[in-house]
Amino acid sequence: MKQIIKNLNKVFDNRLRLGIMAILVVNDWVEFKQLRDTLGATDGNLASHISSLEKKELIEVRKMFVGRKPQTSYRATARGKAAFRQHLDALEAIIQMQSQNKNISKAEDTVPLETDTANDINTRKSTKK
Repeated sequence: MKQIIKNLNKVFDNRLRLGIMAILVVNDWVEFKQLRDTLGATDGNLASHISSLEKKELIEVRKMFVGRKPQTSYRATARGKAAFRQHLDALEAIIQMQSQNKNISKAEDTVPLETDTANDINTRKSTKK
């Protein structure tokens, strides 16, 4: 289990960073305003998390003017997409492992112990009376 947890990327521990990457890996370029509105984040909070992802080279920034207004857009880099995919794969592995363990536990609960014979069960019943 420790190995699976090791595969989780700490950069994506924060739900806002997870949300940013989830949006960027399925879109080409996304404007700051669209990210902010979709995630329900404040400008400052979003900018802070975007900066962290940019420093790790997981996202790319494009700044330009549309008319006289500045427009900042973002996209996931190849490195960012790969890191995010590995993070998702690690989460899926944990879920699958737990699902298998749950199924094994259920099966163990329904299988009678081999050491219990009819006499043993009857003996236990008679001693409980």
